[in-house]
Amino acid sequence: MRRFRGGDHSKCPSSTWSRWCLCCAAVACVLCSPVSAEDGCPPSCTCARDSGTVACRGSGEDTDVPGDIPEWTSALVLQGRNISVLQRGAFAANGTELGVTTLSLSENGIQIIEPYAFLGLGRLHLLDLSHNQLTSISARAFHGLPELRSLYLNYTLLPAAAAQLSDALDTQSLRSLHRLELAGNALRSMPLARLDIYNLHALVLVNNSIESVGSENVTSLYQQRRLRVYLALNPFRCSCELEAFYYWLKNSSQCADAARLVCSEPEAKRGIPVEMLRDDDLDCMNENLEAVSYVFLGIVLALIGVVFLMVLYLNRRGIKRWLNNIRDACRDQMEVYHYRYEQDSDPRLANVAV
Repeated sequence: MRRFRGGDHSKCPSSTWSRWCLCCAAVACVLCSPVSAEDGCPPSCTCARDSGTVACRGSGEDTDVPGDIPEWTSALVLQGRNISVLQRGAFAANGTELGVTTLSLSENGIQIIEPYAFLGLGRLHLLDLSHNQLTSISARAFHGLPELRSLYLNYTLLPAAAAQLSDALDTQSLRSLHRLELAGNALRSMPLARLDIYNLHALVLVNNSIESVGSENVTSLYQQRRLRVYLALNPFRCSCELEAFYYWLKNSSQCADAARLVCSEPEAKRGIPVEMLRDDDLDCMNENLEAVSYVFLGIVLALIGVVFLMVLYLNRRGIKRWLNNIRDACRDQMEVYHYRYEQDSDPRLANVAV
């Protein structure tokens, strides 16, 4: 399965491209209107007080979040730092709540997010954790973010963290979440079990390992008409299990990239768009009837075998007598042949005959 690269925005949802443009614009503002260290800008950071932006690029030696972030900061960009563990209260070191509304932590080598790691960011609207190497996410990792609306976790979840994702995306900590991006994480199912999808407007699951969408998730999708789902570049298995999702896809416009969903298995249907399948291709009734017919055939053959064995058992004496008669007849016949052979082989009898 081919995966997106970080810069291939032509194939990603439009909001992702807008987000990158926003980050570039923020960096440009920082470079155009720098703030000196005397004005409250942390070391190794560049600040633009007019736009409220602080951008800190690490050299690999920085392993912590800067502890002297200005109170006027509204957009904080940390990139290229070696933050392996995002500790509890990492952004509340100065004891005051920051007014940050946008936080970008992409490409920092983050592996573990501890409980309450984002305390002190009660006004945060956008959190970007993409392109890290998360192996563990606490179930309370996102607690303390009541106003979070956009969460980006693209290309960042390793298998252990992906298994913990449903617990971290609960309704208590993310009740205001509108957009969730989980592209490129090798997910095998849609993480809707504990997520309050009634507040979710966009769910990006591009380039994962989703083979089928269960009926429970399809029911949840039917209940939330505002939700838009992105599912391109997933290896869908176009079998009977995909029937509910197939009919949802044909009867709903919620899948924004439905035209790009193609079958990966079985071999006969590989490359065929899911929307272009026929109803018979996913007809569970035919598959069930075929399975039932094989089962019924097996039962009939088993009954015939049992009846045959019962007949043999009930007639065992007659069969034994019949076999003995055949044996005696064969023995008598062999004795006759043996006698004739001995008579014909005696040369004296041959002379008498002459």
